[in-house]
Amino acid sequence: MNKILTKYRVFLIYVVLTIAVAAVFYQVCTYDFVYFDDLLYICHNPNIQAGITFKAIKWAFTTGHTGYWHPLTWLSLMLDYQFFKNWAGGYHIVNVLFHIINTLVLFYVLMRMTGAVWPSAFVAALFALHPLHVESVAWISERKDLLSTFLWLLTMLTYTRYVENPKAKWYLTTIALFILGLMAKPMLVTLPFVLLLLDFWPLERKISWRLLVEKIPFFICSFLNCVATFLVQKKGGIILDSESFGLITRVSNAMISYITYIAKMIWPSRLALLYPHPGSGLPIIKVIVCGLLLVLISIIFLYPARRRKFLAVGWLWYLGTLVPVIGLVQAGAQAMADRYTYMTLTGLFIIIAFSAKEFVPKQRYKMLTLPAVAVLIVLSVITTRQIRYWKNSITMFEHTL
Repeated sequence: MNKILTKYRVFLIYVVLTIAVAAVFYQVCTYDFVYFDDLLYICHNPNIQAGITFKAIKWAFTTGHTGYWHPLTWLSLMLDYQFFKNWAGGYHIVNVLFHIINTLVLFYVLMRMTGAVWPSAFVAALFALHPLHVESVAWISERKDLLSTFLWLLTMLTYTRYVENPKAKWYLTTIALFILGLMAKPMLVTLPFVLLLLDFWPLERKISWRLLVEKIPFFICSFLNCVATFLVQKKGGIILDSESFGLITRVSNAMISYITYIAKMIWPSRLALLYPHPGSGLPIIKVIVCGLLLVLISIIFLYPARRRKFLAVGWLWYLGTLVPVIGLVQAGAQAMADRYTYMTLTGLFIIIAFSAKEFVPKQRYKMLTLPAVAVLIVLSVITTRQIRYWKNSITMFEHTL
């Protein structure tokens, strides 16, 4: 009887998550292209507008256009053009569908690994409705974020299957999905690190050299992708020289950005398309305070790691997955970006959701339902408002200014 109730409960969560995302993001279906990368990606890109052809496919796998090597993203947009041509709404619909799928797969993967339905559901709901994720969904050019995250989650899913049933087919499938993810966006270079964290919790694998050895092919793929991305961005002039942004400046901005992302997660206000890099004008007091906060938070979450492993995993997930985009290698003129939080905040969401399960007594756990729903409603309202700024280039740039 309990299994039947659990099955219906899980099905209901899938339905609610789907409806929630659709209700909040449906408005983008009437939105236009934004003249910030959308021109380079679609509107003024003859290779995309050629549709799926042998020449276009060859271009997708050999180009460094826009400073990235992400052939799967190009192929995805080519396929869209086959159906939608210059109707921006079609591309937006596909982005929303990817976001819905990513939300549902995240819920399923966490639930499968942890066996905890409600904490997994809350993590997925935060992922689905947080305003910081609007940029990744409402901006057509961020298809790479959505597609790569989908492959990231599938990699985690097949890795879980491999741990449960250690056969070669699951291991090779996991590697294949990981490589495909790298071909959608280089952000996945930190995924091998995340897999090691999952070994620690919630998969609870015995710590041994085997865990590291089986990740070697993943780390090799990540290294090669990092080299390729660096060379492509260097050639395209996206990576700025050390004279413009010295090492001290880059490290200082990284410490501030880590704390600022957390602040915006808690209080998502003044969200914008571009946060200009202040260069060497960073206040030294702010840098010191943020650095001390990072050390303090790390101690708080890592010290009890033996008994409450999810705290360490969630925190290291957040710190580690942001490394490629935290600005240690400065690519572009931004100090930080909302789109960089699409998968990275999941670590903090895990800390929030599973802390409630761990620290609140069982008899009082149901009392958290109302506050949790209230938080999600507030986030949905803010997200709905934030989405409206993406209606067209004028609304977006006026808000950014």
